[in-house]
Amino acid sequence: MQSIRNNIPNGITCLNLLCGALACIMAFSFEREIDGLLGYEWSFILIGAAAVFDFCDGAAARLLGAYSPKGKELDSLADLISFGLAPSLLMYNMLTLQLQGEYHWLPFLSLIIAVYGALRLAKFNVDTRQTTSFIGLPIPANAIFWIGYITLAQKGAVEIPAWVSVVVMIVMALLMVSEIPMFSLKFKNFGLKDNLRRYLILVAAVVFVITAGDLSGLAWTIVLYVLMSLVGKKSA
Repeated sequence: MQSIRNNIPNGITCLNLLCGALACIMAFSFEREIDGLLGYEWSFILIGAAAVFDFCDGAAARLLGAYSPKGKELDSLADLISFGLAPSLLMYNMLTLQLQGEYHWLPFLSLIIAVYGALRLAKFNVDTRQTTSFIGLPIPANAIFWIGYITLAQKGAVEIPAWVSVVVMIVMALLMVSEIPMFSLKFKNFGLKDNLRRYLILVAAVVFVITAGDLSGLAWTIVLYVLMSLVGKKSA
């Protein structure tokens, strides 16, 4: 019974990884309709599900007191697939379709998202400064940004040139390994005083999504998160 209890958080983490792997597969059906949704939209749903499982595995570990070095490493591996590789492959397929064979090498630059995501996770695992806050953009926030950005590129009124996407990929990759202090988005309690910035981000996300009329508002939410971290006096 103790062994089963200790492995519950790891089981939830594996669900995170499974959703991420499925999101990677769906990325290669980018504009193919599957059961009423396009492939990239299924990827968005699966990345969202992975984020829920990512939150739940930590909550389960705290509730059950089932912390383990294996769980920590497994969590990072799952996050790399769900929040690093999946967005990377989505961008690869989006750029491939956009360029239609021209500059055929350029879509491969999207792999920078996965590579720097791995560097960010490796840094997080050995950096003792990141116990209650973050140094650099958290990889789940990176994935949320790309959901918003790809939605903007696919449904926006103006076509985003490929070179702009490349610049944005480089900026986001560098943000993940930067030394910028960023506050954690996870709630330890629900008090307004301790979570003012977190509540502001949640409200902003709702406002941005409603105003945009689609998930592109999530990209602006992450931009706001970065700006709030930059102007904040300290991370919380």
